[in-house]
Amino acid sequence: MLARLALTDFRNHADAVMSPGPGFVLLSGPNGAGKTNILEAVSLLAPGRGLRRAALSEMAFKAGAGSFAVSARLADGSEVGTGTSPTSPERRQVRINGATASVNALSERLSILWLTPAMDRLFNDSAGARRRFLDRLVLALEPGHAHHSARYEAAMRARNKLLAEPEGADPQWLAALEAGMAEHGTLLAAARSRTVKALAEGLVARAEGDFPRAGLALTGREQDDLAATLCANRGRDAAAGRATAGPHRQDLEVTYLAKTQPAALGSTGEQKALLIGLILAHADLVAERRGAAPVLLLDEVAAHLDPSRRAALFARLGGRGQVWMTATEAALFEGIGNGVHYQVADGTVLGT
Repeated sequence: MLARLALTDFRNHADAVMSPGPGFVLLSGPNGAGKTNILEAVSLLAPGRGLRRAALSEMAFKAGAGSFAVSARLADGSEVGTGTSPTSPERRQVRINGATASVNALSERLSILWLTPAMDRLFNDSAGARRRFLDRLVLALEPGHAHHSARYEAAMRARNKLLAEPEGADPQWLAALEAGMAEHGTLLAAARSRTVKALAEGLVARAEGDFPRAGLALTGREQDDLAATLCANRGRDAAAGRATAGPHRQDLEVTYLAKTQPAALGSTGEQKALLIGLILAHADLVAERRGAAPVLLLDEVAAHLDPSRRAALFARLGGRGQVWMTATEAALFEGIGNGVHYQVADGTVLGT
């Protein structure tokens, strides 16, 4: 968990310092105060683009120097931080215990999961959105997943660019890129499959409660020899402008078990409850596998639940690691036991 969090010129927070403890970290304040900005800052302490998937230059404080910094001291005393510089506003820098590190190295220190209002219609969103969601689940269990994902994507982009060359691509260079895609793509797909299998088994074994159980399946045929398939598809892929085979075409299929129907056909409330149940089950799996609960970032979740489900959520989360939650009204946190409460207003953070 985070024992200390400091934001410098991040979004609307020129200078904010917080000292959260175990349990709930509650952020209340009006819309636009900067609550979600704090969650976004925490989400940057993991690989990826954060919970908003925004450009780095958009995160810098408008009245600042054009850069930002997010730093944290963890419960074990180690220090992690990330940010940008005025000369490289779109280049993310990472430091661990004062030394320069790769972005992917952050996953070895922290497991961070989040749920935001923008994810409420995940089951009706694109396959790409569900793959990104799944990869976040995988990363929390297998830190090396970020490396294989980045290497696969880089090789695929280079291959697409090479296939688009009008004078024709170098076959040997194409073969090298396809070998890289096959190597990392196979590991990428295998990690996804392991996570979906473990999570699906855990969900089926769980008793039906306030948050319904979801059935999970990974769709998209895995290639026995991806390198050979990519080689055979060069002409088709050149015409399409993209690779037509590979794990980048997989999808996460979610079923509402109690109704035996696709989650996408459920009501907005049912989809929200399914998603929360999925996040909670995954958090339990992470705690079991890694020996420590993940940091959970729940943005405006309480406001969209009826009182009984809200109480059930608080009960499920109590004593299960560090949980950051936002709400426009402090009254929505009624019934929560341990934790620290911060009031956020116009970029300032005050403890209560």
